[in-house]
Parts: sequence; structure tokens; C-alpha cells
Amino acid sequence: MILITGSTGFIGRHLVSYLMERQIPIRCYLPEYKLKRIPWDMDSPHAPELVVGTILDEEAIFQAVTGVHTIIHLENALWWGRQRDMERIEISGTQNLISAARSARVGRIVTLSQLGAAASSAYTLHRIKGMTEAIIRDSGLAYTIIRTGLVYGEDDAFINNIAMMLIVNPFFFLQPGHGEVVLHPIYIDDLVKVLFLSLEHAGVLDHVVEVGGPEYTTLSDLMLTVMRVSGIYRWIIPVPPYLMRWIIWIYSRIFSRSLMTSQWLDILATNRTARLGNTFEYFRFHPRRFEDTLLTYIPKQRFILSLLRFSIRRRPRGV
Repeated sequence: MILITGSTGFIGRHLVSYLMERQIPIRCYLPEYKLKRIPWDMDSPHAPELVVGTILDEEAIFQAVTGVHTIIHLENALWWGRQRDMERIEISGTQNLISAARSARVGRIVTLSQLGAAASSAYTLHRIKGMTEAIIRDSGLAYTIIRTGLVYGEDDAFINNIAMMLIVNPFFFLQPGHGEVVLHPIYIDDLVKVLFLSLEHAGVLDHVVEVGGPEYTTLSDLMLTVMRVSGIYRWIIPVPPYLMRWIIWIYSRIFSRSLMTSQWLDILATNRTARLGNTFEYFRFHPRRFEDTLLTYIPKQRFILSLLRFSIRRRPRGV
């Protein structure tokens, strides 16, 4: 039995669907309010078993890990959480999960982190990810930590949010910095495949593995690619990152949801790349190119409807 935390998130729901197709027994741990919008077919004979509780609920976590041989830990506050949310969910929550897993004699934990994660980082996102990695490495459990580049896909919170920002402002786009930062995007289906293969490859046991797509791209090139594929062209205005942080801080105090968050700016603060050959070296497959995958879904997207849904949706709850 495999336990998945964060199973209704962007990566989690894709992973659950992938494992269901392969008829692999899985159990999902999720809070009660997310039961109203389960993103997979619960009538399927291969639907996951559900255990309800938050990542800070010690009793529910122990129930969830009992009888499990592997945990895929995806619960996070990456795109929406403030620093307090991230500390509670990613640090305190991971500590609770590890304690329960040791008590239940779970064999292994697989988790996602970010390229550039380090407990000494000056950026909140990468500092918290680095602290979470240290908790897992020191847990006494067998582990695999997958550090990824920017993960994108049809329902992501980065490329789609860029397109929605282009819709909101018909004249220009405020770009953090001059767009010289180098990113390493990886398509969601390729990352899900990496997670699945990491369960089978002994070579990644007790390792931190860095993965990304088949190419690097600067932020400015990424913006031009999104504009070209979507057909939405805007004048790009470079804005100093510190000023962007002030704008986001003020906006987040007025509105419950923001298309751009402080975590965005942490990711865009400096180059975030892995070795280009890592995915093939560790998992023996070639990931797909950025623009090729965008062409399969971006032209079909209705970003005005997506923007309306985003605007009326409540901000995710902390725990």
C-alpha cells in the first residue's frame, strides 16, 4: 500500500490518476473540506482508499500510515501559503508524518523539493524546503528526495497564471527583473513518471535527485514562448524584484488570492537548474520539450473562464 499526502494538489491528482491506471493500491490522506471536490473517479474499482485528517492531526496520521510500505509526501503550501502556513504544513507536518511513519514501521518516504533548497537560503521557500529535506534525511527512514525545476501542465499555477495576467492587463506585463534568470521547466506527466519510477529504482534510495526538462530557458524567453503559443502579446516591463515583493504584499492584504505570489519571486530570484541528463541517467527516459507540450493544450485553454473561477475561489485553508 502506498500513502499519498497532498493527493488533491496539482502534482498529487496527476499521480493518483497515473497509479489508478496501473491498478496500484493507494491510500490518500486529505482534510475533510477537500472531500467535496475529489478530482478522480471514486466509483472506479481502483479508486484510492481515503483517510481524513490534517497533516497536524497525529492520531489521523497514524491511522493513515498503518499498513503502508511507502509514503509519497506531496503536502505543501508552495503556491498559496504565507510563511506561517509553510512552516506549519511543511516543517511541523513533516515532523508529525515522520514520527507516525517510524511508529508504524513504514519502509520508505519519497518527497518533492525545489532546486536550490537549502536550510541556509535567504529565500523563504528554499529555506523551508531545505529544512524539510533535513528532517527527512535525519528521520531514520529510507528516503528519496526529488528536487524539481518549475513544474508546469494544463492546470498548473505558473504558466496558466501568467496567461491569466496577460488577459487581465491588455497593455503590458510586469516582469520581475530583466528576465535573465535561467529556469528548468519539467512537464507534469514527466515528473509523475519520475515519482513512479523512483519507487522501483534502487539507485535513488537515500539520494537527493535533481531533475528538470530537456532544456533551460530564461524567464524572458519563457514569457515570449507563452505569448507566442497563446497568441496573447503584451509589452513586457521589467520591475525590480524588491518592488514586485511590495506590490504582492499589498495585493495579498487586500485580496484573498493573487495570481503572483512571493514564492514565485523566490523561484525567480536566481538560476534554478539541474543537469540536463539527470532524468535519463536516473530513470531512463527523455522528458518532453517545453514549447512542444504547451502547444498540446495552451491554444485550447479558455483563460477568461479560468480567471473568473480563480477570482471567486476561496484561498486554500491553512491547518
